[in-house]
Amino acid sequence: MGFPSASRCGAAWSRWAQLRGWQRRQRAWRSGSCGPGPEEPPGVPRGVCGVSAAQEVTLTGQRYGVRRAPFSPLSDTDVAFFERLMPGRAVTDPEELKPFNVDWLKSLRGCSKLMLKPQTTAEVSQVLRYCHERNLAVTPQGGNTGLVGGSIPVFDEIILSTALMNRIISFDKVSGILVCQAGCVLEKLSESLEQQGFVMPLDLGAKGSCHIGGNVATNAGGLRLLRYGSLRGTVLGMEVVLADGSALDCLTSLRKDNTGYDLKQLFIGSEGTLGVITAVSILCPQKPRAVNLAFLGCQSFDKVLETFTTCRAMLGEILSAYEFMDEKCMELVEKHLKLSSPVTGSPFYVLIETSGSNSTHDEEKLNSFLGQAMTSGLVTDGTVATDDKKIKTLWSLRERITEALTHDGCVYKYDISLPVGKLYELVTDMRARLGQSAKNVVGYGHLGDGNLHLNITAESYSHSLLAAIEPFVYQWTARHKGSISAEHGLGFKKKQFLEYSKPREAVVLMQRFKAMFDPKGILNPYKVLPSSS
Repeated sequence: MGFPSASRCGAAWSRWAQLRGWQRRQRAWRSGSCGPGPEEPPGVPRGVCGVSAAQEVTLTGQRYGVRRAPFSPLSDTDVAFFERLMPGRAVTDPEELKPFNVDWLKSLRGCSKLMLKPQTTAEVSQVLRYCHERNLAVTPQGGNTGLVGGSIPVFDEIILSTALMNRIISFDKVSGILVCQAGCVLEKLSESLEQQGFVMPLDLGAKGSCHIGGNVATNAGGLRLLRYGSLRGTVLGMEVVLADGSALDCLTSLRKDNTGYDLKQLFIGSEGTLGVITAVSILCPQKPRAVNLAFLGCQSFDKVLETFTTCRAMLGEILSAYEFMDEKCMELVEKHLKLSSPVTGSPFYVLIETSGSNSTHDEEKLNSFLGQAMTSGLVTDGTVATDDKKIKTLWSLRERITEALTHDGCVYKYDISLPVGKLYELVTDMRARLGQSAKNVVGYGHLGDGNLHLNITAESYSHSLLAAIEPFVYQWTARHKGSISAEHGLGFKKKQFLEYSKPREAVVLMQRFKAMFDPKGILNPYKVLPSSS
């Protein structure tokens, strides 16, 4: 049966929902029976790779057989210098340092004996100048939400935290340009901007903890990239402190500046290995006046792809996100987080967001698309949310998948870019390869960006399982002209596999840049670039 004319959006949707048996779920949704919403804070992970709260994560150097580089050990004289430089902000207490030595996944652990909390670029400059002279290694750290070990010391590197560099410097309502320090939490920036009618150009599941400096240093992608593009386009300028303590002030707020090399691009995505970002200027879009969210069920991944093609053609400029997840993801979210989806019984699910300035116009376009998707058999089930609370609750089904996975055992995480048509083939091939040796193999991600999050869980860490996954996953990706890191970066975990995505000549050039910017190698050592031996 065809979908009625979309000229009367509300009535059309109501009549279609009744025909398809969706009205029951819509009533349940309105009554709040679809599980906890995102306003409930995510639970602290019980531990990944079989690590409980009572156990301690294996030291990274021991687990991976890494040899410490010949940096100077931290001395009492060094600690005394830093305590004079920033009284009360040089942390040496072992208990207080513990969470900053372990990554979010609880899979890596360093043994840093000192964390510094500067408040200004000048203080960062003094810290790095001293560390450069003394040959002391430094690990810059923001919110510590990374998934590849980029912000965790491997050995005893000094942790340089940006947590107290959290000041908004300026915001221009005419241009929409924000200037802020690197330690500003993404969610706090979003809340501040929304009060003034703007939004941040990126949105992440970790927004409540991640710092904007870390987002830029890792070139984080997230949920809005389809609409607003990457940080390489929205970051206009930055302030960076180099390894020798010299400060590079490129904190421009100009959208156009065609004078010489665009140096900021070297630091975006460099993961703190070339310099420490201390401030950024970012172009922010206006807050959409009308937001709609559709959560739909599809019977195959081919249908997911066809739905995307149809969606992009019919929704056009108002399409702001297109996410997909398989049924295993939904099972884990329901099992471990007690969230309930209003749509069940499909092998795949898609989450489509529209953002625009006219609610009537947007609803007409969305209803027209939904009618086409249903009558052509692309979609078999679904629900729509238009108010903010229900939208956030639907988004939580997608955003909290990572959290649900941490409760399923040891997680092997892969962040892959692939041609969109090949996106789910890797999941299928990995399931066939691993068989019963894996507990779950799931796939979800930003389909509109060609970004797959492949996650494999097991009861506990297994070297044999890891050997079955790697380098197969990277060889498969390279064979299909993909990238081994779409948005998470390389950090410590992926650095040895860089040449699956970049030619040897490019890697050598990167190493030359590193040697030029940081000749002693003190900035975030053991990260991003492959070891020479």
